[in-house]
Amino acid sequence: METQISDGKNVIGNRWPPHYFSNMKFRLLIELDARTKRWSAVFPELPGCGTAGDTEEEAILNAKEALALWFEPSPVKLRKNSRLVELALP
Repeated sequence: METQISDGKNVIGNRWPPHYFSNMKFRLLIELDARTKRWSAVFPELPGCGTAGDTEEEAILNAKEALALWFEPSPVKLRKNSRLVELALP
């Protein structure tokens, strides 16, 4: 899956994952649910970004996919005299 980057008038590039994604680190809380015997994986700082797996390894792999989907850009319809810009953390 690719991300289209636009200056509001023209597509100026395609890339996936976004360049900022690989530079950021996130905390992942994983725990075994004693009742279901499955592992949950939740990113505490990202509301709604979580998953599960039958093993700890599977939960972590699923969490990587969930993280990529959480950051996947949504289509934005730009109004006249507006543009979409990217910001990066220092």
